[in-house]
Amino acid sequence: MNELLKDLTPQVLGILVRRGADFAAAEDAVQEALVEAVRHWPDQMPDEPRAWLVKVATRKLIDAQRAESARRRRELKVQLEPPPGPTEHSDDTLLLLSRCCHPDLTPASAVALTLRAVGGLTTAQIAQAFLVPEATMAQRISRAKRTVAGGSFDTPGDVQAVLRVLYLVFNEGFTGEVDLAEEAIRLTRQLAAATDDPEVAGLLALMLLHHARRAARRTSSGEVVPLAQQDRSLWDTAMVTEGVEVLQGALARDRLGEYQAQAAIAALHDDAATAEETDWTQVLEWYDELLALSDSPVVALNRAVAVGEADGPLAGLRALDGVDPDLPRWDAVAAYLHEKAGECAEAARLYAVAAAKATNAAERDHLTRQAARLNASASSGSA
Repeated sequence: MNELLKDLTPQVLGILVRRGADFAAAEDAVQEALVEAVRHWPDQMPDEPRAWLVKVATRKLIDAQRAESARRRRELKVQLEPPPGPTEHSDDTLLLLSRCCHPDLTPASAVALTLRAVGGLTTAQIAQAFLVPEATMAQRISRAKRTVAGGSFDTPGDVQAVLRVLYLVFNEGFTGEVDLAEEAIRLTRQLAAATDDPEVAGLLALMLLHHARRAARRTSSGEVVPLAQQDRSLWDTAMVTEGVEVLQGALARDRLGEYQAQAAIAALHDDAATAEETDWTQVLEWYDELLALSDSPVVALNRAVAVGEADGPLAGLRALDGVDPDLPRWDAVAAYLHEKAGECAEAARLYAVAAAKATNAAERDHLTRQAARLNASASSGSA
């Protein structure tokens, strides 16, 4: 039942807001309707769960308005209507996500509102996922709802803004009782079903191809395992296959975008039976495509690694010369390429520098181990 309610939450909220309800009031009403569903459905499941929720949420809206002072009471715009048809669900998915990713919202607020309004997560679950107090998250969500209140709800917003927010959700991974990576995939699937934009399919493919490697990314003690050293038998081959199929469908539309190019690179990594069998020439070609699309310094940094693998570490270091050295991970990439070039002392120094700049403990510990490994090797060689 919980999965059904999570799927129905954005549909019901989208319907109420499309009919004219204030966003914040509608979101509160839907949450109250969900409570009623949890209370009553175990005894008797309605024949039309979505219509039931729409009716109960509408009644909650009416009750809330009747509770207001006479001065502020106004005619309720939301009218009880027949159960919504399937097209209303498809239309509202993108509209509702667009509202949650309003340009006036900060990325953090857009993510929180998306998880609350579209994902159907509780404020407590979202707070736990982002490691902040529940009261802090409640304030963040309330401010976000006030920001988007009163806007029109008839034209989808910027799809790219929606995709950026969904990708932010995906990259949060697993930090609480809710797996945000899986939640992001679920929401992106909904969006992909509501639009034929190939970039939406590209993002879905990218998520699937990265998530397929999840079981191999950490040791049992939580240490980071680099891609080249991962046990590929732990990868989810069914998810890889789905990701490749989704990507092929997107590329066939001949409207290449950044997420499709990123997914193509991920697919080449996932397709290789071993790290040594990776087709780095093709990977580099896709990085060239991606750099032309995005002109991103992060892409340029990753491209330098691909150059180092395809054309040799010295070529990779020359490519790295054109990348801002203040960029996160620059020192780690430089260390990797120097080590491949046989310059182990410089590589050890750079790994130590990268470790000092790391933003999380797992990454810092991994880089520290790389520096210690090279220093130990140098010491044993000189003994």
